[in-house]
Amino acid sequence: MIYHVTTEQQWQHALSDGFFEEPSLKSEGFIHMCTTEQIAGVLDRYYKNMENLLLLHVDETKLHAELKLELSASVNQLFPHVYGTINLESVVKTESIQL
Repeated sequence: MIYHVTTEQQWQHALSDGFFEEPSLKSEGFIHMCTTEQIAGVLDRYYKNMENLLLLHVDETKLHAELKLELSASVNQLFPHVYGTINLESVVKTESIQL
């Protein structure tokens, strides 16, 4: 299982579009994901004081797009990156995040 933090609004767009996409797909070529152990650090670094957050639980075996583990030099950790849109059937659970 891999995870992605998003907003309720972005998830609602995905439900109407039929797939999930982030701006980083256009700007960087992939969607940032994380492992269970990396969730807290991601929330702390990028989502402080934000509301209406959701954690997408993504079954990587159901992804249609390519998945790569790549080094993030800023924290010296390997992170999963999805090189394409995330098909909705790979999202097996959404979970509200309370910070």
